[in-house]
This record gives sequence, structure tokens and C-alpha cells, in this order.
Amino acid sequence: MPDAKRQELNHAIIEEFRANAGVVGGQFAGTPLLLLTTKGARTGLARTWPLGFMADADRWVVFAANGGRPNVPAWYHNLLAEPDATIEIGTETIPVRATVTEGPERADLWTRKVAEMPALERMQQTAPGPIPVVALVRRPA
Repeated sequence: MPDAKRQELNHAIIEEFRANAGVVGGQFAGTPLLLLTTKGARTGLARTWPLGFMADADRWVVFAANGGRPNVPAWYHNLLAEPDATIEIGTETIPVRATVTEGPERADLWTRKVAEMPALERMQQTAPGPIPVVALVRRPA
């Protein structure tokens, strides 16, 4: 899908998410979604993306799969440059700090997510390297 079309789709999902307290339909019906807002690494502008996530105790875990494209998503680059971000879940906005997981922790989170979403394994086949697994932890407001 061309970038402009994907941005248009993301914008529609974000609007639906915010209008319906975090609930969306269509291809993402029933999928746990959050909205991640980062600071653009180059522009410094706020950027928001709808992302599927996995809850893990007191944190939210996202996977930088970029739909299997041969590059990591822009939001991942933004978090590397500035790990403080916000997420929206339902009607709540939560300040978070992002940490890229590694080693056994990453392997465990990856295995758990692939068990519930096998398509992630197919995306890994076309990714430029191991798909980054990012933990988002609430930080003081």
C-alpha cells in the first residue's frame, strides 16, 4: 500500500478510535489497539500511530513489524531518538517511556505474541532484521 494511502487509513482509524472510546471496527475489530504519539526524530512534531499491542503486567508491548515491509516503522526511529511518548487506551492518555527489549525477555514476548498472532512470523521473514519488541511503561505525569 502506498504511504499516502496508509496515512489516510491510519488517520481514519485514529478518528474512529477517539470517537468510540478506543473501539474500532473493520479489519481491526476485536484487536487491542492503542494510539502511540511520539516526537518526530527529525521534525520534532507530534506523530500518532494506531498500533496493536500486548498487555504484559504493568506495561504495554508493541512490535515494530511495519506490516512486513523491509524497513522499521517511523515510530520506532522516533522512540529511539526520544523514548518519552504518550499512549491512548480507551479514553485515557498515559505518559510512557519506551524500552527496546533484548535477549530472553524479547524472546519470551515474541513467542507469546506469535502464538496469538501467527502473521507476525511471516512479517519477520521480510523484515530487515529481528523485529524490535518495545515495552512501554507508565512514567510520572
